[in-house]
Amino acid sequence: MTELRSILDEAVRQELISPEAGARLLPFLTERGVAVIGGGPAEAQPAMAAEGQAWSDTETPRFVRGFHDVLITIGVVVALGGLWGLAALYAVLPAIIVLSEILVRRQRLALPAVSLTIALLCWTFLLMSLFFKPGTSVFNDIGAEATQFVAGFPIILGLYYARYRVPLSLALCITSALALVLTLLLRLMQWASGDPQFFSNHPLLLAVAFLVCALGLFATALYFDLGDRLRRTTRSDIAFWLHLGAAPALLFSVRLLMSFDGNLLDVAQAVSIKTPIIVISVAVLMLIGLVIDRRAFVTSGLLSLGFAIYGIFRQGSATVDTYIFTTLIVVGAIVLVIGTGWMPLRRIVLRALPAAISQRLPPAVLEATP
Repeated sequence: MTELRSILDEAVRQELISPEAGARLLPFLTERGVAVIGGGPAEAQPAMAAEGQAWSDTETPRFVRGFHDVLITIGVVVALGGLWGLAALYAVLPAIIVLSEILVRRQRLALPAVSLTIALLCWTFLLMSLFFKPGTSVFNDIGAEATQFVAGFPIILGLYYARYRVPLSLALCITSALALVLTLLLRLMQWASGDPQFFSNHPLLLAVAFLVCALGLFATALYFDLGDRLRRTTRSDIAFWLHLGAAPALLFSVRLLMSFDGNLLDVAQAVSIKTPIIVISVAVLMLIGLVIDRRAFVTSGLLSLGFAIYGIFRQGSATVDTYIFTTLIVVGAIVLVIGTGWMPLRRIVLRALPAAISQRLPPAVLEATP
């Protein structure tokens, strides 16, 4: 699919077709099994693309298309970085819009679209920080400024997606909208209790609220994922970014459920009962990632797994260097095992599921043979 997309992008750059026509042609051709076999477009021919013979690797990031995109992205980052240092904050937004019109709307470059979306997210954060001060601790009073601070993100990112259709911008819009729901829920709970320090006195309720919103983010990612089980449309791209945020959100919620001291920065706290639960939680998330065929869901939990294993070795009598390097070895071995055996492991897991569930998930196919 990457080669077919590159051919359509080249046709757009040579003004043989319009960008809108190129965007419509890609799903039209892929749904009918058209693939590029060999070295050039002259060899493009229909390929048998039944569901049972789909690509073995169904999670190819669509924002990585070639070094051309990388080169343009470097230019975008350097130019915006220089402008950010010399000009006022309000001068950065017009630059982001102009670059988006050229690189995203007209040329449809994927990686620059991601970098411009991240730049817009940073710009929105700085803009909201100028007007609203959400506070330094979520355990203190949840005031109106916290809600107003978060409210700007779904609005700005939603408008950006409506104009440029960048999957990351919609994923960030959804995530920030859920964050807004979380702040409203916290304020409602605080108002109903009549205690400005309600969450300092009841941290467990705060953890439950975080967990509900994290589950909502994961459910939204699954909604986009199950709507495109063969990963052929932008729904899959949106789900990719949502899963990338859902896994650490779920792990953070589990970590918060076990924390009754109110210290969010104590990530690697050596308490014997907490570290095994974190390890079990990461293992469950990895199993979920296998079921839904999302390596991104697994990868985003590896940092928490590293901290958890670090905590286990820290409880022993090993020196600092020993348990740091041992943690790296263990995490690296887990990554290698999961990465090299992803498809065989998926086939084992899917065979254990009911047919009604497995048929709605991405197929676990055999590796393509030459």
